[in-house]
Amino acid sequence: VAMTIKICTHPLMRHKLTHLRDKTVAPKEFRELSKEISTLLAYEAMWDLPTKAKTVCTPVAETSGEEVDGTLALIPVMRSGLGMIDGFIYAYPTAQIWHVGMYRDPKTLVPVEYYNRFTEDSKCDIAYVLDSSLSCGAVACAAVDTVKDWGVKRIKLVSFVASPEGIKAVQDAHPDVEIVVGSIDDGLTPDAMITPGVGDMGSRFFGTS
Repeated sequence: VAMTIKICTHPLMRHKLTHLRDKTVAPKEFRELSKEISTLLAYEAMWDLPTKAKTVCTPVAETSGEEVDGTLALIPVMRSGLGMIDGFIYAYPTAQIWHVGMYRDPKTLVPVEYYNRFTEDSKCDIAYVLDSSLSCGAVACAAVDTVKDWGVKRIKLVSFVASPEGIKAVQDAHPDVEIVVGSIDDGLTPDAMITPGVGDMGSRFFGTS
């Protein structure tokens, strides 16, 4: 299965992502930008949602329309993925929200899971794994593994920025998973940070840098 990579090229995405990268942006504005960028990415990621017919009555007449057919789950990878939830919920307020906590060991770069409250069986038709920075790809791959083990058949990975190395890692491990990003950046630093990137998303979002 050939994996699809979608890049949101909307002028507003380029505008907002440029401001998000700015190291002088304070946490308040950083959070606002994160929500706005996430909403744009949500529209990009949800472009192919299945729909079903629905009849409604306007104040003037009865008419036929459509509504989303299926259950959606948002799965932020804590903690940086938490900054993407508000934007996705704004786009689709009835989505389920689940969480998976993972971090990359700074010495080995191996992902370590520290939180997972998935129920025994998945009750969703499509899951959006939210990982704001797709760097070396180890955490994203492990998160997708967890969601697949949960029983979800259709998964999309959504990130603000991604490195070519991270994209390749996900492509090799999960060729059936579509990746949706705001930008594909140049690469990785020696300590596996995306360059130019946005820095440590979690620290900037929560004001702990």
